[in-house]
Formats: sequence, C-alpha cells, structure tokens
Amino acid sequence: MKLAICGGTGFIGRHLSEYWIKQGHEIIIITRKARTNQPDGIKLVTWDELSSNPHLLESLDAVVNLAGESLNQRWTKDTKPKIKQSRLDSVHRLGNILDQLTNKPQAVIQSSAVGIYGTSRKDTFNESSEVESIDFLSDVCVQWESAARQRFNTTRLVLVRTGVVLGNQGAYPLMQLPYKLGVGGPIGDGEQWVSWIHMNDMVKLIDYAVRNPEMSGPVNATSPYPVTNTDFGKTIGKVLHRPHWFPVPSFMLKALLGEMSILILEGQKAVPDKAEECGFQFDYPHLNDAMYQLKNS
Repeated sequence: MKLAICGGTGFIGRHLSEYWIKQGHEIIIITRKARTNQPDGIKLVTWDELSSNPHLLESLDAVVNLAGESLNQRWTKDTKPKIKQSRLDSVHRLGNILDQLTNKPQAVIQSSAVGIYGTSRKDTFNESSEVESIDFLSDVCVQWESAARQRFNTTRLVLVRTGVVLGNQGAYPLMQLPYKLGVGGPIGDGEQWVSWIHMNDMVKLIDYAVRNPEMSGPVNATSPYPVTNTDFGKTIGKVLHRPHWFPVPSFMLKALLGEMSILILEGQKAVPDKAEECGFQFDYPHLNDAMYQLKNS
C-alpha cells in the first residue's frame, strides 16, 4: 500500500511508520521542516513542498493525520489557542492538498481524543454517545472533528478518539516515575477513570481502520477495560514491585499544572464498541498484561 502520515515523527507516528515499513508498504511522512537524512523505507516531504506539488500524494491508499501541538504543556491564554489552531490548521492544510488530487486517498484516518466526551465519574461513553463543548479539551475535539468531517467529506473518514497511549515514551514513563522513586499513590481521590490503550494496539487499530472499508466515523482507541486511577496506580506498583501509598492531593496538581490537571484529576470511561463490532482484536486488553509487556520490552 501507499500510505502517508501527517505528524509521522511524533510518538504514535514513529511506531506506526515502523510497523508499516516492516510490512513493506510505501510510506510518506509529512513534516514541517526539511531533513537531510531520509530514513530507510520512508519518503519525507514538507507541507510547503506539498503546497507547490500536491500530486506527490496521488493514489494513496490512506492518509493518517496525527499532526497537532502536544497537550502535555501548561494550558495558558497563549498555549490554548495554539493547541486548538494547530489541529484545525493541519486538517484544512491537508484538505487543501487533497482537493487538488486527481486520485484522492481511499481513506482518511483523523486523530481525535476521548476528551470529546467531557469528564464523568458515572457515565460510560461509546461512539454513539453525544458530544458537546463543555470544557477546553472537548471544545478542541468537537471543532477538530467538525473540521475533518467538512474537509474530508468525499472519502471514507475514520475519527480515532484516542485515550492514554501506553508506551516507552509519552505519558506512561512520567506516570511510572513516582513509583520508581517509591512515592507512588492515588491522585486526587483516585476514583477518576483512565481510558488507556497499549501502543501496539493503537498502531494495529489504525492499520485495521485503513484495511477495513466498513469502518468509518468515530472509533474509540481504548482498551475494552478502562480502570480507575487507583487501580491504574496499583497495577504500576505491582508490576514494578513498588508500594502504592503516597496520595497526591488535587490542589497540589492544580497548582503545578493549572487547567491541564483535568487530564489527570478527571477522566472518562470510554469503551471501543465500534472496533469490537468491526472484528478488531486487542493484543493487550488487560492493563496488567500491557504493563508487563512494556516492562519486559
């Protein structure tokens, strides 16, 4: 297959491109800056190059858009517009390029997040759940998906609503750190939900979305078995042979992270009904197995 990845040098994008290279696919990674070294099996092109020569993306089997500013930064009056606008800009910029193609991609796989559902301690969210702008993150996601539906309305569109991706980079090493230092414990009251997915399943689910024409619309990229923050921490402690005992008060996290603390202090219980209905099988549906695999990898 001929596949393109926007944001292919990021956390998920690197793993996805490595997975597809091993399968022998032709990979194009769209980046902001030119690089002198082209990785084996990958063609790097910049957004500016595509603006002048969009036909580099002719006849793609699929394009995956993962581009956007990281959420893992303090949400200030300056960074919040950048987080939102970077996502909208990537959608519109890609849309402008695809509009000029003679042979458009057969599918667009667009990144989103389970934050679109807002936060809740009691509700369970699947792809049929209503969404609305009730806080910063849900507002970003609602506008992000709305822009994608508008710009990619002539091809099959899959909106991948991602939870916490567990890998050897990203958020998970930071979540492990207090336990490695012997001071791990519940955050806040520990009852907030964590919807998570192992990186291997994240990559496989994107690949599955590309290959399966019956899959379209929103797809929750989360394990079938979300857990509470307390259970998440206890599992880290078990895997690392460290205690789970030192609580982190909510006010401390709010003081340290500001509004971004909602990512840790609140959450949502999202389940992957669409993926399972389409026949996708998780390699690591259970947190214990996922964490042991990462420890031993």
